[in-house]
Amino acid sequence: MKKIMMIALLTICAAVGARAESGHISAAGQFAYASKNSMAGLGVQVQYEPIVNWRIAPEFMYYFKNDGLSAYNLNLNVHYVIPTSASIAIYPLVGFSYGHYKAEAFGVSDSEGHCGANVGMGAQYFIKEHLHFFIEERFQIMKDFNQSVSVLGLKYTF
Repeated sequence: MKKIMMIALLTICAAVGARAESGHISAAGQFAYASKNSMAGLGVQVQYEPIVNWRIAPEFMYYFKNDGLSAYNLNLNVHYVIPTSASIAIYPLVGFSYGHYKAEAFGVSDSEGHCGANVGMGAQYFIKEHLHFFIEERFQIMKDFNQSVSVLGLKYTF
């Protein structure tokens, strides 16, 4: 668990540190809904564009407790951005996911982690030059724990 957290932190730091060389970097706040246990969550995402139209997007998502189950996800996704107009772009996404789930019932708790993959699509709307609204729909494929995740977010590009 500590190794995964450290890898996620180093990935985010590398994406932020890479800004000095080339590309764009964005920071986003997001709201998510996970279908498996009807859990709502809040998260943060950093996006770095090392090559035009390609983005690396590490993120952390915390899901609020529902029926005794709480969770968090660490994701590392890659986007390929396809501009469709001056104000809208779409992007397929693929990536890796780690989900940690904790269940509590009758004073007893248990937790476990799952590694898996993300596959999905996203779209972004350019509100202003540096401000974007985005939506994503992804399917998380994990051992014994597949789910659909809907994400709404607002990002600022530096």
